[in-house]
Amino acid sequence: MKKIKTFVTGFMVLIFSTAAHASVESSLYGLKSVLLGSILPIFAVIALGFAAFSFFTGNPNSKQHLIYAVTGAVVLFGAQSIIDLLQRVVQ
Repeated sequence: MKKIKTFVTGFMVLIFSTAAHASVESSLYGLKSVLLGSILPIFAVIALGFAAFSFFTGNPNSKQHLIYAVTGAVVLFGAQSIIDLLQRVVQ
């Protein structure tokens, strides 16, 4: 039984060794593109929808929700520009 586990472990290492050699820079670039391209804009739209729903239902805190949602949307949709600016300053 131990020989089978050793063989399977060795086989898995051979198959997945190329994925383990990915650079940190490429991994962070992939994470940045997924976050900025998919996840964060969805959160911004959901926040704006919540603020609009709060405004139309007459919530007394709706003005504050709208301010937070618009500020967050500006930051999230402008995140790529902010990142590019920081990269130029650091280099």
